[in-house]
Amino acid sequence: MKFAGVDLGEPRIMGVINVSPESFYEGSVRNDEKKLVETAVKMVEEGASFIDIGAKSTAPYLETRIPVEEEVRRAVWAVRAVRDSLDVPISIDTTSARVAEEALKAGADVINDVTGLKGDPSMADVAAEYGAPVVLCAHGRVRDFSDPLHTVIDFLQESLVIAREHGIEDIAVDPAIGFLRPEVPRWYEWDSKVLANLNALKILGRPVLVGLSRKSFIGAITGRKDPAERLLDAVKMAAFIKRFRP
Repeated sequence: MKFAGVDLGEPRIMGVINVSPESFYEGSVRNDEKKLVETAVKMVEEGASFIDIGAKSTAPYLETRIPVEEEVRRAVWAVRAVRDSLDVPISIDTTSARVAEEALKAGADVINDVTGLKGDPSMADVAAEYGAPVVLCAHGRVRDFSDPLHTVIDFLQESLVIAREHGIEDIAVDPAIGFLRPEVPRWYEWDSKVLANLNALKILGRPVLVGLSRKSFIGAITGRKDPAERLLDAVKMAAFIKRFRP
């Protein structure tokens, strides 16, 4: 199985870089071009097969609204800088079709949409027009709080239908760790149940992308309130997930 031209015969790593000062972990933010490029190059040297760039925070528990013009500016600047230095696939993490299109023009390869093509109605059109691979994140209104796994699968299947209707074929799915935040069960219990049953996502027949690094569910479980202290726990979880084969 491949995604964005990368062989997925073994687990791959996506390096995440933010150029959004409002992001929940300031240590991930790079607003200086030299540091941005150095970080991306180091990630690839240490094993990353993809670089994901976020120009606006998508944390569901933060106030993250910024003008789309500012998100475009950040995204285009960052994508161009990284593309000039690296030859690995670059994904743009955005919910805006306009930002996605401008990032693709600047050299991005992949659209990473945390709304799973359900947010901006033009997103699927942009992906189809540019032939861009997409990462579809589970997204929707949770109605059955008793069954996290099947809720995630149902949301992803809805997104896959949208993708198919637009002729999009190069797709990875993301179970939305940290994004679906019901009060009962608590979001960290929800995320833990999904992670414990990742093998069930094989039914979708797509590569699976799991975002763990420093997320709040790790802090809730371990008591580490500072995201800077959560990396080791994320690494341990990633080591466990490596045993999972989509």
